[in-house]
Amino acid sequence: MSIKGNHKGFTLIELLLVVVILAVLAAIAIPRFSSSAKEAKIAACKANITNINTQLELYYTKNGTWP
Repeated sequence: MSIKGNHKGFTLIELLLVVVILAVLAAIAIPRFSSSAKEAKIAACKANITNINTQLELYYTKNGTWP
């Protein structure tokens, strides 16, 4: 008895190839996202420092002395 008909689906090799491609893409993308997060934190710190300096100058202008 032979089984006739079309067998639809993916082979194990095709599935493994897709997994490997996704792993390579993830290995490339993850370091880029982590460096972007670090740059964003640095920019936020610089903005905070600028804000603190502005508030200190405003305090000095208003009170005539530094806090």
